[in-house]
Amino acid sequence: MAGKRGWPWVLERECGGVKELEYPFDSDYILKYARKIRRRLLEGNEGFLRKRIAVLGGSTTHDIIRMLELFLLNQGILPEFYESEYGQYFQDAMFGNDKLASFAPDIVFIHTCSRNVAVWPGPGDGRDAVDALLEGQYGQFVSMWDKLSDTYHCPVIQNNFEYPSYRLLGNQDASDFHGRIRFLTRLNERFYQYAESHDNFYINDINYISSVYGLDKWADPFYWHMYKYCMCMNAVPEFAYNLSNIIKAVFGKNKKALVLDLDNTLWGGVVGDDGAENLEIGQETSMGQVYAEFQNYLKAQKDIGVMLNVNSKNEEENAMAGLRHPEGVLKPEDFIVIKANWEPKSRNMAEIAGELNLLPESLVFVDDNPAEREIVRAQFPGAAVPEIGRPEEYIRVLDRSGFFEVTRLSEDDRKRNDMYKANLMREKQQADFADYGEYLESLQMKGTIKPFEPMYMARIAQLTNKSNQFNLTTKRYSQSEIEQTAASGDYITLYGKLEDKFGDNGVVSVVIGRIEKSAGKEAAEKKGAALHIELWIMSCRVLKRDMEYAMMDCLVEKCREAGISVMRGYYYPTAKNNMVRDFFALQGFTKTEEDGHGNTVWQYEIPEVYEKKNRYIRIS
Repeated sequence: MAGKRGWPWVLERECGGVKELEYPFDSDYILKYARKIRRRLLEGNEGFLRKRIAVLGGSTTHDIIRMLELFLLNQGILPEFYESEYGQYFQDAMFGNDKLASFAPDIVFIHTCSRNVAVWPGPGDGRDAVDALLEGQYGQFVSMWDKLSDTYHCPVIQNNFEYPSYRLLGNQDASDFHGRIRFLTRLNERFYQYAESHDNFYINDINYISSVYGLDKWADPFYWHMYKYCMCMNAVPEFAYNLSNIIKAVFGKNKKALVLDLDNTLWGGVVGDDGAENLEIGQETSMGQVYAEFQNYLKAQKDIGVMLNVNSKNEEENAMAGLRHPEGVLKPEDFIVIKANWEPKSRNMAEIAGELNLLPESLVFVDDNPAEREIVRAQFPGAAVPEIGRPEEYIRVLDRSGFFEVTRLSEDDRKRNDMYKANLMREKQQADFADYGEYLESLQMKGTIKPFEPMYMARIAQLTNKSNQFNLTTKRYSQSEIEQTAASGDYITLYGKLEDKFGDNGVVSVVIGRIEKSAGKEAAEKKGAALHIELWIMSCRVLKRDMEYAMMDCLVEKCREAGISVMRGYYYPTAKNNMVRDFFALQGFTKTEEDGHGNTVWQYEIPEVYEKKNRYIRIS
């Protein structure tokens, strides 16, 4: 089949993870039983997202790769690794080799540490000399990053620098321009400036992780001199876990929503028994401050696009009274779905997922009650259910778990809660209409469909990695791959935005088609070119609103402009995308192939007179 990279292009994992790898974890246990854990993760699990990861190390990386593999498997990613020779990170990045070139990495990770800094300021150096040293070190890294990006067109992850284990100048080391801490602080800042201006470049913040772990333990010199490890062995799982969170976020494995208990989770006390006025929340008591701080943390999560929901065993009236507590930070309007009833929480979880049009693995359930946590784990598999510990530990556990790791913060992310709230309003209005067409007319929908544009590249890449249900081929793209595709004359690309009277949904649909020219002049005159639809995705929150038909109309128009007479579509089934099994049939395609796994090929001959399918969206 033309354009196919194996059948299917990507396999999606459909299973739960291993609890021992969830934060907070026991590093000793993971190091000791790594082989056993790996076997458990691989047993019977074929649905992994397969990715090639090149690790270019300035120190020994074998055990980092061994631990990283476990955490990625637990996230549904099956990694294949290229490992540079010890200390050859610069040579591999700048000059490459046949093995790395044939490996064709999907992501490159550069593992360096402060021991890889070659030259430090001396006490007799002037400011200009120190600045020159800084720029020399920074320039060496920039040359690597640029070379890797130009050669492999994939995301690059770079460690920043942890602080050195001693301070030659004492406290002045942090402020004097000769100090090593000052030098590394400035070098880290230069790394961050590069990350701000390069969309496919990410910082693995080992400066933070090493400080949390404890720098004296982290930088135990025994491990460097004995094994050339830049950290102690026990810190390797912590390091690998932090790195895995970046990788899974780049490849669309983030969670999307929190589902929160109320009593003794968002506040101290039981609102039904104690009354809203007697809840512990606010500045009057130490525990009240703990819960207020937790609510502030959740409010900040909402501001970066995490959707907040409630799942509480309570009378709704009591739950709302607690959420309206004058000292509470979170109010009813901060939540999208509020389930306060006496139904099993697992049932409420299923209903919340249904109302949000999300899969179970998009949800994180937060409850102080271990019995409720265990019930949800057993009855609603797929959702994350962290062991949140004592109230003082809630923030640390959720934050370190990396459920919502940010790689790029888009405008759509910031507006996500409003978008989903507006979607619920649309569904409520739909109930007022007997005729569905009249309901769609009432939404006053306006759409924008255009070829990929620079301002939306990050969002388009994000959507390709997050869309699971309305995703015909399950293919994933990095932002650099999206940019290459948009710049190529061999592809037709389209993104679609949709807004209505309730609000702007942002970019909700993406199509990528590869143009295959017909062989020979006679064939070209007879048939023209063909378009292979390698990607067609859409956000589930705009299902059945004619957006798929609007995209089809525009795709036909673009094909005609390019002299294309045939479109070929592909459907590769997963446990998540059954809803689009017959999508191409609804668009007028004819099925031409099907194998024993349900993979299908479809064909559409573009007619001379094409009748547009979209009836309710005004397209610009």
